[in-house]
Amino acid sequence: MNRYPLWKYIIVGFALVFGFIYTLPNFFGESPAVQVSSAKATIKVDIKTLERVESTLKEASVENFGIFLDTNGVKVRLKDTDTQLKARDLLEKQFNPDPTDPQYVVALNLLSSSPQWLTRMGALPMYLGLDLRGGVHFLLQVDMKGALTKRLDSLSADLRSQLRDKTIRHGGINREGERLVIRFRDEETRNKGRLAVEDSQPDLLLADQGEGTDLKLVATLSPAAMKRIQEFAIKQNMGTLHNRINELGVAEPVIAQQGADRIVVQLPGVQDTAKAKDILGRTATLEIRMVDDTPGALEAAMAGQVPFGTELYVERGGRPLLVKKQVVLTGDRLTDAQPGFDSQTQEAAVHLNLDSAGSRIFRDITRENVGKRMAILLIEKGKGEVVTAPVIRTEIGGGRVQISGSMSTMEANDTALLLRSGSLAAPMEIIEERTIGPSLGAENIEKGFNSTMWGFAGIAVFMIAYYLLFGLVSVIALASNLLFLVALLSLLQATLTLPGIAAIALALGMAIDANVLINERIREELRNGSTPQHAIHTGYERAFDTILDSNITTLIAGIALLIFGSGPVRGFAVVHCLGILTSLFSAVVVSRALINLIYGRRRKLESLAIGQIWKPGSNS
Repeated sequence: MNRYPLWKYIIVGFALVFGFIYTLPNFFGESPAVQVSSAKATIKVDIKTLERVESTLKEASVENFGIFLDTNGVKVRLKDTDTQLKARDLLEKQFNPDPTDPQYVVALNLLSSSPQWLTRMGALPMYLGLDLRGGVHFLLQVDMKGALTKRLDSLSADLRSQLRDKTIRHGGINREGERLVIRFRDEETRNKGRLAVEDSQPDLLLADQGEGTDLKLVATLSPAAMKRIQEFAIKQNMGTLHNRINELGVAEPVIAQQGADRIVVQLPGVQDTAKAKDILGRTATLEIRMVDDTPGALEAAMAGQVPFGTELYVERGGRPLLVKKQVVLTGDRLTDAQPGFDSQTQEAAVHLNLDSAGSRIFRDITRENVGKRMAILLIEKGKGEVVTAPVIRTEIGGGRVQISGSMSTMEANDTALLLRSGSLAAPMEIIEERTIGPSLGAENIEKGFNSTMWGFAGIAVFMIAYYLLFGLVSVIALASNLLFLVALLSLLQATLTLPGIAAIALALGMAIDANVLINERIREELRNGSTPQHAIHTGYERAFDTILDSNITTLIAGIALLIFGSGPVRGFAVVHCLGILTSLFSAVVVSRALINLIYGRRRKLESLAIGQIWKPGSNS
């Protein structure tokens, strides 16, 4: 009746070992670290960079506790913050000899101190939120007016091309505030212009103004188009910010929209606020220019005599490249960039999509420059770098462009990422900045840990005093619930915040409530005259329905918080929902397994150590 088959004990044992292993990394804490990552598209961080970092620190006798390379760059784990600052200064001088043109980002960070054998098993510590780990919080204001102005300027160029293609004469197209004004000399030409604009630009609302020979067609963006442009600006800026934050090596950054035109950025573990502000505040633009392949021009430029109207750059691989200053096309005309493969050669390639005006410009340029090279540059802080410089094989129309040749799959992915989100859709400014030091984060962790520990201790004392051996079993089940919960949060790499710690404390209370129900059910069966073995069996069976009902209703509330909540509320909801699932397993399965081990093999069981049992008619 009260015996589990062997496979159930094996499952419980496996779950406890699993919980212990995946909870363990959280007890090793974090070490100060320095990360070296690339600041330019043409520079890659690889094993040679790692060796360079290692030799630099070795020459300066800076002790480290591990150097490794990952997708974000080279990371060095150090023993204390003083050594961390010394290492940062050394690497900054070594990798960025010219401070005005940094080639690499050397940033301060925090890394887990858990041993490598745990890491190889995939056992990693939970991510800690800003309030527990320390870091920096920014609130960014997106210039929505600037986004609309940028779109109107783009539409102005489109309208000029469209009216020219349809041979419709006009007296000029100008942007006046948030509207475009097209001038015509007669009514008939204005009507033709109206039809052409309505066919090609459905996002514009048109109105006639003026009289005599000064006739105007005034175009304004429709409310739906304005909303769509603003939503795109927020989405594009958030994507760009995420890509830039990778340079800082933040494991779990928080980038979220707040209201209609603000973005919240939280960077846990980042200690260098100035570096974070510099990277977030960067503005980059994409430009397409022609390469100057005039015989002897490149040699003259390398000798110090750069021809008029050109600039000397270095492309991927370190080869010099002479590029004309005249900009053929800007990144504003690019609508999408995705990595892929050349359909003929199966080489890695980047596929670009241009808007209508960009397509016409690109078609004309490629038709006139077949066999010549075209450079795609990323301009940042007044300085440019060549992302790629392909040869134009044939005229390219239709707005779909392919860049290929001498490119690995990784380089195609990087290039597509740069082209797709290398620049901001709208200007931004930092309107709020808040820094939380690591010491304050450690204090919050200590307070949260102490509150959970004292709460657990209080529950344990009460349960053991009131339910004796069954109370002790309940406490062990409660401890296993905490073990499972922390292990799941670590396995899922969830971010733990102060509200999450509150949810853990709540999960403990709910878990012990299930054991109280079970123990009281067993007591009730004993009062009704059932044998101890039958009381155990019936108590667990009948209590399970009540436990399941109460947990399901609470889980529904938790899921609602998860779906409709945001920020700290979602963090609370995640821990809360996981805690309900682990409490079901620990309160029913783990505690039943322990009780079965203690009492299951006793045939002549006369009493249970479950505390004072009141019976009707008794004086006690």
